[in-house]
Amino acid sequence: MEAQNSLETPNIQPQSTVPDLPDVCVPTTLRDGESYHVFISYSSTDYQWTHSLIDHLESYSLQVCYHERDFTPGRTVLENMSECIQESQKVLLVLSQEFVRSRWCLLEANMSLFRDCLERKPIIPVMLQPEVQVPVHLCHLTYLEANDPDFINKLLKVLCTPNQQLQGSTVIPFQPPSIYNGKALQPLKAVNDEGLNKWDSGQFSDMEVPDQLRLIIEDKDKYREALRIVNSVSQTKVWLRPVWVRVLIYIAAVLFSLSLMVYFAFIFVVGVVYCVDCFPNPRVFYVCIILVCFGCTVLGLIIQISLWKKDDEKYIVRELQKAIGKANTLLSAEKVLMGCQSNSKIHLVYVSLDGCKREFGETFRDHVSAEEMFQRALHFFSSGYACCLAKRHFPFPQLNYKSHLEGGVCFCQYVSQQLNKGEWK
Repeated sequence: MEAQNSLETPNIQPQSTVPDLPDVCVPTTLRDGESYHVFISYSSTDYQWTHSLIDHLESYSLQVCYHERDFTPGRTVLENMSECIQESQKVLLVLSQEFVRSRWCLLEANMSLFRDCLERKPIIPVMLQPEVQVPVHLCHLTYLEANDPDFINKLLKVLCTPNQQLQGSTVIPFQPPSIYNGKALQPLKAVNDEGLNKWDSGQFSDMEVPDQLRLIIEDKDKYREALRIVNSVSQTKVWLRPVWVRVLIYIAAVLFSLSLMVYFAFIFVVGVVYCVDCFPNPRVFYVCIILVCFGCTVLGLIIQISLWKKDDEKYIVRELQKAIGKANTLLSAEKVLMGCQSNSKIHLVYVSLDGCKREFGETFRDHVSAEEMFQRALHFFSSGYACCLAKRHFPFPQLNYKSHLEGGVCFCQYVSQQLNKGEWK
């Protein structure tokens, strides 16, 4: 088992260090109702590493709880998890790619953070793999890295520190949702990503709400409707983009021109044979035929040039951004916004717009409907804002006036900057 040392906090500044303890860590006394010092949640794929850690912790007389040994047979998983968390002083999460993907592991993490525990349990995230995308409901916590040489010592110090002494230290108990307001979620990737042409729009599954969003979105129908709005782009905006469709359009225009020429030539021959007086000037008639056919051919060519002149990828991304803006008018009530900068990936952020909405109400109360202006702003600007928030980069300098998003740029500030640039559409 590899050990690990330095403490880092994902996406935020490091907090204060673990309190200094004696060289020999003595487990805290278990109080009434407590049976374990720590409940460990992990993915089955990380069994070997985790059980090596468990053996090490138990060698220091720490009482460890984990599901294979300590869950009561015949009870539901939910009942077992709830009871084990309640009976443990702390909760340790072994974060790996499989842990994040696992529904049960996310449920355990969710319960440990949001369940109304009588004793609010400190959460200890252990980063087993450095490339893991930290779930939004864990990213406010300082985590321990498993490959740190001093990992075991730091972990033992935390586990042997009474919970009340951990207030405000590197491992903190439950915090209100504002602590992770503005954090990025795992992005959605198109199900048709492989072989996706640059003029195509990605298709995103609306059949099942991702695990990370199940913990946040209460109205699942809103999420599905939002994805249907985004997926409609491929049905309404893409059909003229492929090269073979454009070639067919041009061939059809040329054939139509030729058919007109043949038709008028036939009419002219019939007219000359049977009714010469109807065609007093054959040259003018031929010129008209040629002009009509030439016009049809040129029209087909203009269609092709106009389509090729627009960059295909930029065109479809713009259409996706418009659709996502419309979808965000639904999702914003669930404190989720989407954004895109490509045709195959949607960025997701957890952000509350309540303060910004009140700002719109005060700003536009004497002019037009504040709600209408807020919805319009969501439609036009929310996709770009979500991308900037997810990437932590905004196309303007740091603003001096107060933001509704602590430590970041809020939505009404972003809209104000876009309006100053004349971006309102």
